[in-house]
Amino acid sequence: MLDDAKFPKSLLEASRYFDNPDVCVEFVAAMRWPEGPVCPHCGGKEHSFLKTRRIWKCKACRKQFSVKTASIFEDSPIALDKWLIAIWLVVNCKNGVSSYEIMRDLKVTQKSAWFMLHRIRLALKNSSFEKMGGKRGGGPVEMDEAFIGGNPQRMHAARRNKLRLGEKRTNKTAVFGMLDRDTRQVRAKVVPDVKRDTLMNEILENVVWGSTVYTDDALQYQSLKVCQFVRETVNHVEEYVRGEVHTQGIENFWSLLKRGLRGTYVAVEPFHLDAYVDEQVFRFNNRATKDNPLDDMDRFMLAVSQISGKRLTYAELTGKAEQNQPL
Repeated sequence: MLDDAKFPKSLLEASRYFDNPDVCVEFVAAMRWPEGPVCPHCGGKEHSFLKTRRIWKCKACRKQFSVKTASIFEDSPIALDKWLIAIWLVVNCKNGVSSYEIMRDLKVTQKSAWFMLHRIRLALKNSSFEKMGGKRGGGPVEMDEAFIGGNPQRMHAARRNKLRLGEKRTNKTAVFGMLDRDTRQVRAKVVPDVKRDTLMNEILENVVWGSTVYTDDALQYQSLKVCQFVRETVNHVEEYVRGEVHTQGIENFWSLLKRGLRGTYVAVEPFHLDAYVDEQVFRFNNRATKDNPLDDMDRFMLAVSQISGKRLTYAELTGKAEQNQPL
């Protein structure tokens, strides 16, 4: 059994703690299977452990499995100690960590580091289906959209002058976000556009009917009252806060997201943007607060506990899997 008192509290302690391969296997197994190893092939709980190879053999289906099987680590030749340190860095670096930093710190290639980071982001993805806003007519939810992409002010003057006001967002990707003020939890995802139907579908899927919602005065949100939501708006041309009516919480999330994208990752393709949003959502929702004083180890353990059942191949990541599908 693992001793909680010996768990690392810093990156330096983590690098020393996971120096032993047996400790790595024992730790990941404890996070994946709190009640004991379960065969990922058949779900059997009776097994034998092959200590020299650090794998289990199921007595029901007779198949072998390790802590990497059916997880983000599957088929990876990279040792667990490097994987665990990479997870520690991702969940605890406020502005994220680039593949080049992982390459230098863990002595892997930049291509491998980039692939590792995307597999970790898959594990961090929020899979909760519980709606925001609490009970009917309950807690307020802030809503806003952001546009991620090139800055027109940094374009060449000749190109920038050709863009009309309405075209300055055509080269950007839309992201829609919602913040529950009661739980201080945020949800965000890439959306194809910010039209009324698109945003209303996201709201109806994620927010309890009758909840109070705070938005700006965009026309896309006018249908909220028709759907029995209590909508309060703030006109950013005139003011940003009017008592409890504001969207400062979700805009704080946008500032953190954009800081990481511009300062750490520099250039992110729209095809991969959703994964970077999931990474920032995880860090935001599991930050330390007065009501929930999480530390670095808590975030790390939560991330490792979410690795099961999530597989990402390089072909899927680069879009080649879809190209190879038969017509």
